[in-house]
Amino acid sequence: MITYVTDLEGRWDKLASFLDGNPHVALVDGRLELADGAVFVFGGDAIDRGPHARRIVALLLEAKRRYDDRVVLLAGNRDINKLRLVTELGGDPHRRAPAGLARPELLRWTLANTMGAKQAFEHRVSELVATGLTASDEDAVDSYLADLAPRGELRAYLEACQLAFRSGETLFVHGGVTPENFLATPARCEARWITEYTHATSLDTWLAALDRFYRDEMTAFAYGTRPDALIAYQSQGPDKLNQQSVVYARPTDDTGNPQLPPADIIARLGDAGVTRIVVGHTPSGDCPAILRDGAFELVLADNSYSRLERGSQVAIDTATHVHARTVLDDGTQHAVTFTTGRDALLGLRDRDTGQLVKARLERGDYLLYRGLPRYEVEQVAASAEILAGRPLTVARE
Repeated sequence: MITYVTDLEGRWDKLASFLDGNPHVALVDGRLELADGAVFVFGGDAIDRGPHARRIVALLLEAKRRYDDRVVLLAGNRDINKLRLVTELGGDPHRRAPAGLARPELLRWTLANTMGAKQAFEHRVSELVATGLTASDEDAVDSYLADLAPRGELRAYLEACQLAFRSGETLFVHGGVTPENFLATPARCEARWITEYTHATSLDTWLAALDRFYRDEMTAFAYGTRPDALIAYQSQGPDKLNQQSVVYARPTDDTGNPQLPPADIIARLGDAGVTRIVVGHTPSGDCPAILRDGAFELVLADNSYSRLERGSQVAIDTATHVHARTVLDDGTQHAVTFTTGRDALLGLRDRDTGQLVKARLERGDYLLYRGLPRYEVEQVAASAEILAGRPLTVARE
């Protein structure tokens, strides 16, 4: 059994809700303990939006060291982009940074304006105070650099991470698999932009190439070279997208409605034995979204910025099992408990309304989800009888 959570982003409360009653992993004496036979996959983005970033990184890293292959850590964009800080706080700031900023103000500006982490500096000060350390603004800067130093825990954590993980029929990446990134690996980077990719001939050779690329970039960092190709690979592009990256790709439309990969990508994944992709990175409401196309599943499990930010419990064996909670538009809160493969309606979209049959509520009816402009969402319940009369289709563009 694989137990999975993603995008904790420094929020210990999200980790606690993921662990609460979880039969596959628990917190015992301050350490993660796996049940016999369980594998734990963390989907990336350990830091930034809460005051427990260092604590979460240390917890995950300790578990990886102790359990080795039974703990898998995926590198998220919020994790990787901190590699920039060594050079940007060391005299080579971001090209858009205002001139003449002292280190604390430069770090504040960098986090807020280039890393999507407006409160991260204050969260770091709060975390330092909570652990009994001094907490001047300069101390906060020093703590980030210490994390990335040769014996720093964030550096060790990133060295233990990977970009993708395959377990049988399931492929895990942080962002997504798209026509632009499928089988493609960065081969050349100039002026901090990737200008050339190589293309693998099979899924497994691609995953191996992604791993080599990541290891080579982390080795370069260890020898004092800024890993520009890795930094570029995880960055958003000028249009806020980077569909050429498995770290940053977003499997949604412009208003946040989840979408399946194109049919030909699903077919090629199926030919390679993969019938499920699990991702984080892109918020999709309170609980995981499951999209289906025949035997294929896409699982989106990032609930950041939602009405109810919790660490949803996702477990995977021959099916996907979800335990979570959601808040409907009428303000009522409901438990979400379901297993895929047993329900023909889950993962389809209403062709007329655009609503995704996203999940099964514990009380028996369904959660319908739709992304709206300005990052709003619609979350309502519907019975099986109502859905039976609707034109449901696969959730593809």
